[in-house]
Amino acid sequence: MGRKRGFAEAPVDSKMAAGCCGVKKQKLSSCSSSSTSSNNSNENHCKDVTRTNGFSGCPGGRNMVVNSEMCCFCFDVLYCHLYGYQPPRSPRFTNDPYPLFVTWKIGRDKRLRGCIGTFSAMNLHSGLREYTLTSALKDSRFPPMTREELPRLFCSVSLLTNFEDVGDYLDWEVGVHGIRIEFINEKGSKRTATYLPEVAKEQGWDHIQTIDSLLRKGGYKPPITNDFRKTIKLTRYHSEKMTLSYSEYLAHRQHHHYQNGIAHPLPPYNHYS
Repeated sequence: MGRKRGFAEAPVDSKMAAGCCGVKKQKLSSCSSSSTSSNNSNENHCKDVTRTNGFSGCPGGRNMVVNSEMCCFCFDVLYCHLYGYQPPRSPRFTNDPYPLFVTWKIGRDKRLRGCIGTFSAMNLHSGLREYTLTSALKDSRFPPMTREELPRLFCSVSLLTNFEDVGDYLDWEVGVHGIRIEFINEKGSKRTATYLPEVAKEQGWDHIQTIDSLLRKGGYKPPITNDFRKTIKLTRYHSEKMTLSYSEYLAHRQHHHYQNGIAHPLPPYNHYS
């Protein structure tokens, strides 16, 4: 059994930016009967849980915190930045603190376009403002986003919950848990890497393949042995996720525009305040 943590205690160095979705299909080099390996940096790039109509499954059946207005707010922030408008006013959804990730995908095939977040609990209003722009403009794997890309974008907001330290690096469920690993690399430095809950399932990986991919992502270069895997400190967690396309965002804005009788053109100002 894992030891539960409050999300504010999620194991990270203060407000470390993390990325957990950036997994391009990779060749995996075998290290044991079912082991494999993969790539990437010390940023953590993202993904999610089981979804129904855009919503992810929620442990314990409690009401979800994440909602479509959070994705709309992210689109508002990005739109205003790209077009030089004043930043949108504060939204009306909760401002409670959560670890969070903002993910951008693009096109019919929903290719990853940017994904960065933090394991430190941040108030949602300021956290979503910050990581909307960080993930859209500062993901080192991609050039900064442009106005021309807006109509083809999908935005996902993931809120992370239910952190648990586990003693066994295999003690997590593919498609249910996100995982964050901490390890000492070949140079004696502490490194971390994470995948949100949907990454392993979308890539078709088992536990070993996922762990080895995270080690490569975290910069570990030597051959990966089972003994080394046992030295990993692993934290598992859940996420709530909502995804909205740009067209859905505009429809949502249009609805509020007419409903509230607002006369200005869409979408320079947000409709939340």
